[in-house]
Amino acid sequence: MAGRLLAGTPPDFRFCSAQTSPAQPSPARPSPLRPAGSAHAWARPEAPLRSGRSRRQRKGGGAATMNRLGRRANETLIEMALSADDDIAILTKFKPSHSEGEECNGPETISTAGSEIPSSSEGLNSTETTLLIPEHQVIDKRHQSKDSIFFRDGVRRIDFVLSYVDDLNKEWEKKLERRKEFESNLQKAGLELETEDKKESEDGKIFFVKIHAPWEVLITYAEVLNIKVPIRENDIPPMVENPLDCVLFPLRLPEKVMHPEPDYFTAPFSKDKQELYLINDESTFFSPSMRNRIVNYILTRCPYGTEEGKKKFGIKRLLNNGTYTAAYPLHDCQYWKKASDPNCDSERYTLYMEWARFLRFYKEQPLDLIRKYYGEKIGIYFAWLGFYTEMLFLAAVVGLICFLYGLFTMDENMSSKEICDPAIGGEIIMCPLCDRDCEYWRLNTTCESSQYSHLFDNVATLFFAIFMGIWVTLFLEFWKRRQARLKYEWDLVDFEEEQQQLQLRPEYEAKCTQKKKNPVTQEMEPYLPLTSQAVRFCISGATVLFWVSLIIASMIAVIVYRLAVYAAFASLMENTQTLQPISGLLTPQLATSVTASCLNFVIIMVLNFFYERIAIWITDMEIPRTHMEYENRLTMKMFLFQFVNYYSSCFYVAFFKGKFVGYPGAYTYMFNRWRNEECDPAGCLIELTTQLTIVMAGKQIWGNIQEAIVPWICNWWGRRKARNNPENLYSRWEQDHDLQTFGALGLFYEYLEMVIQFGFITLFVASFPLAPLLALMNNILEIRVDSWKLTTQFRRPVAAKAHSIGVWQEILNGMAILSVVTNAFIVAFTSDMIPRLVYYYAYSESEDSPMSGYINNSLSVFQISDFRPRNEPKENPENFVICRYRDYRYPPGHERKYLHTMQFWHILAAKLAFIIIMEHVVFIVKFFVAWMIPDVPADVKAKIKREKYLTQKILHEYELEKLKERLCQGDKRATEKEFIATEGRMELSRAI
Repeated sequence: MAGRLLAGTPPDFRFCSAQTSPAQPSPARPSPLRPAGSAHAWARPEAPLRSGRSRRQRKGGGAATMNRLGRRANETLIEMALSADDDIAILTKFKPSHSEGEECNGPETISTAGSEIPSSSEGLNSTETTLLIPEHQVIDKRHQSKDSIFFRDGVRRIDFVLSYVDDLNKEWEKKLERRKEFESNLQKAGLELETEDKKESEDGKIFFVKIHAPWEVLITYAEVLNIKVPIRENDIPPMVENPLDCVLFPLRLPEKVMHPEPDYFTAPFSKDKQELYLINDESTFFSPSMRNRIVNYILTRCPYGTEEGKKKFGIKRLLNNGTYTAAYPLHDCQYWKKASDPNCDSERYTLYMEWARFLRFYKEQPLDLIRKYYGEKIGIYFAWLGFYTEMLFLAAVVGLICFLYGLFTMDENMSSKEICDPAIGGEIIMCPLCDRDCEYWRLNTTCESSQYSHLFDNVATLFFAIFMGIWVTLFLEFWKRRQARLKYEWDLVDFEEEQQQLQLRPEYEAKCTQKKKNPVTQEMEPYLPLTSQAVRFCISGATVLFWVSLIIASMIAVIVYRLAVYAAFASLMENTQTLQPISGLLTPQLATSVTASCLNFVIIMVLNFFYERIAIWITDMEIPRTHMEYENRLTMKMFLFQFVNYYSSCFYVAFFKGKFVGYPGAYTYMFNRWRNEECDPAGCLIELTTQLTIVMAGKQIWGNIQEAIVPWICNWWGRRKARNNPENLYSRWEQDHDLQTFGALGLFYEYLEMVIQFGFITLFVASFPLAPLLALMNNILEIRVDSWKLTTQFRRPVAAKAHSIGVWQEILNGMAILSVVTNAFIVAFTSDMIPRLVYYYAYSESEDSPMSGYINNSLSVFQISDFRPRNEPKENPENFVICRYRDYRYPPGHERKYLHTMQFWHILAAKLAFIIIMEHVVFIVKFFVAWMIPDVPADVKAKIKREKYLTQKILHEYELEKLKERLCQGDKRATEKEFIATEGRMELSRAI
C-alpha cells in the first residue's frame, strides 16, 4: 500500500455557484484529492517530444482525442477479458491516436542527425523504421551514459528489453518475419520501441529492442490487472513501540531502507476516476516493477502470425523457437555503485549493500524494498524464509539444550556403563551379524557407539519430540498472522489470486482449438476435451508412478548393498591392523551405515536431476488451464517425488531396519538370499541420526553450491570479454543480458528446498535434536545466498503478485500432522526409551540402581548347536556354547523355546499406548493453540475496515461531486432524485 507520491489535501467538495450559466463551461478548480497547482496526470512538460500543454489546456481541442483513446482502451479491456473468437486480437487494435497538430509520443526508432532513414511520414511505416538499420549508421557511445535505463531521448524509461541474433540460417527469413509482425503488433498495442544495432553491442552480433510503455498504455492495463494505487495518506496511528526495540536496535536497518515509501490507503485504478489518485508525476506514478509487469502481460499475449493453420502468439514461444534470445526488464543500476542518473533510485545498489552481503546476516530484511523492486511474489518468499529462520532459533536453542543434556549425562548412563564394563559387556558373547563369514564378538566392542547413542537417545528425546509438535503449530499459526499483516501492508487483502494467474495460459489457448461457452461469462473460450484430459492424466500418472517405483528400487538396491558389504567390512576391520585403534569407534555397522548413506545421497541427487525435467515435461503435456493450475500440478508432482526420494532411506532405518530379523537359526532373508540387517545393541537411533545428518547436510551444501557458485562461474565466463573494454561501452541492457535467467520456476525450487528441509527437522527430529540448529545455520546463509544471487547474478525477474505461499502452506500443514505420528513411532520403536521404562517400572530387581541389569535382560540366549548349517560361522576358536542376541525370547531348554516372552508383549503394548497417548496429547495441544491464536491480528482487522470505509467514502464523494458538476452544466440526465439517492448512499455507507 506504499506509494511514491506526496499525499494530497483532503477533498473539498463545493457546489457550483448559482450565477454560473449552464451553457458556459465551469471554471477550472482544484482536483479533489490533489493540491492546487500540482502537476496533473496528463501533463508531461519535461518530455521534449510531447505536447507541453496540460490536460486542462487540451480539454477543448484535445478532449475528443483523449475521449476517443479512452473509449478504445475500454474496448481493449473488454475484448481482452471476454473475447469470444480471438482473446488477443485487441493487441493489434490498440494504437494511441494523436490530435491534429499534436506530436506523437516520441520516436519509435533510433534517430540520428544526418541519418538517411526516412521518417514514418516519408513513406516508411513504423515497423520498417524499427527493423531496418543502415550499416553505415554509427552512434558514438560516449555521448550518452551506457548505464542509462532510458531511451536515447533521456526521458522515456526502458521497461523491457528483447534481444536476438541475426543468424543467417535456413530459418532466418521466417524469424525475421515473426519479429516484424510481433514488433508491429506491439506498436499497435501502444508500446514504443527503440532498436540498438548489433554493431553497437559488445560482441557485434546481438540486436537489442528496448520497449517503453507510455502513460496511456499503463493506465489501460493497470485497470485490466486491477492494480491498486494511493488515494490518501494512511491516517491510522502506528503501533505502540515495542519495549525491546532498544535491545533489537543493532538488528535494525535505516528507516529509509525498511520503509522506502510513505503509507497510503489505496484503491484499484480506474481510468475514469484519475482525479481520485495521488498522481504527482506520470513518469514515477507506476513503479518500475508495476511497469515491467504490465509490459510482460502484453508480451505474453501479443500475436505474431499464423503457422500451420494455428494462431501463434506470446514472447515465450518466440524465445523457445529462437526468434528472440532473451526478454527481460532492466536492473536500475550496477549493484556495486549508485547510478549517475539522479532520476534513478539505485534500489539494486541499496539492496546489495543492506541485504545481499553476508556481513549483514544479523540484520533484518528490507521486505518493503524487496517487494517494491522484485514484486510481491518474491517478497512473500523472503518474508516466509525470514520468519521460518526466526522461529528456528527457538527450536535450535531447545534442541541444543537437549543435546547438551545427553552430553552431560553420558557418564551416568547405566546401559553404556554395563556395555563398556569388561566384567559385564566383556563377558557377553554376541551371535554373528552375518552368515558364515562373521565371527562371534564381545559386546564391549560397541562401547563408544553406545555412549554416542545416549547423546540422542535419552529422556530429553521424548520432551523434544513433544516440543517440536507444538513448535510446528506455533510456526504455522504465527506465520498466518504475519502473512495477514503483509497482505494488508502490500495491498493484497481483496486479492484472491493474481488475475494474470487465473487467466488462461497462452499455451492452453494455443493448443486447445475447440471452444465452448463459459456458463458464467456466457462467452466462448477454448477447452480441452474430457477424453484428451483423461489420456494425458493417465500418461502423467503412469510416469510419476514409474519414477516413484524407481526410487523404491534404488532404495532396495542400497539395502542390498548394506547386507552385502557388511561381512566385507567386518572381515576387513578384523584382519587389518591399521584399523584396530579406531575399531571401537568405527564398527562394521557404522561403516556400513555411513557408506550406504553417502551412496544413497548420490542416487538421490542423480534421480532428482532427471526427474525435474520429466516433471516439467509431463506437466506441460497435461496443458493446465491457468498459471495457478500449472504451478500447483508441478508442485505436487515434484513434492511427491522429492518426499519419496529424500525420506525413503530415513523411513527404512527408522521403521524397518532391525524389526524383521528373526532370531539365530531362523533368520529372515530378502529375496531368500540376503539376511536382514540387525540394529546395534544400543539401538537403531544412532544409525538414523547418521543417515539424517548425511542426507540433510549433503543436500544443503550441494544446494548452496548450485545456487551460488554455478551462476557466478557462468556469469564470469560470459563477461570475461568485457573486462578489456571501457565500462562506459558496456550498456545496461548488455550487462543484464549476460546475467543468468531467473525463470518462472526459480521460486518453486527455493520453496521446494526449504520444504524438504522442513521435513527433515520435523519428521525425524526425535532422532537428531541438532537438526534445527543445522537448519538455522543453513538458512542464515541461504537468505544471503538467495539475495546475493538475485541481486548480482540474475536478470531482474518480472514482478508478480502473490498473497500467500500458495499450495506450500497446505503441504506444510500436512507435514506438521505427519511429524507427530513419525516422531511418536521413532520414540516408541526406534529408540530404547520404552523398553527401558518398562524395565525400570516392572522388571528391575535392584532398588538402589533400578537400571542395573537392563542390558542382560534385553539380550536373549541362543544355543550354538541349534545353528543351521547356512548360518553357523566357519570358525569357533574359543568353543563358545551360547551366544546372545537382541530380542525378548525364551532360552534353550524352556518349553516355549525361542518364542517371545511376556515382557516382549508388555513392551509392545507400552509402545502402542505411548503412541496413542502422545499423538492425542500433542494433537489436542496443537488444535487448542491454533484455536487460541487468531489468523488475523486485531489491529490489522481495524486497518482493513478503516481502509474499506475510507475508500467507499471517497468514491461516493467523488461521484457526488461529478453529479453536482453535471447539474451545474445543465445536464438534464442528472436529476435531483439521482443527487438525493447518491447522498443517501453516502449516509448509509457511513452508518454501516
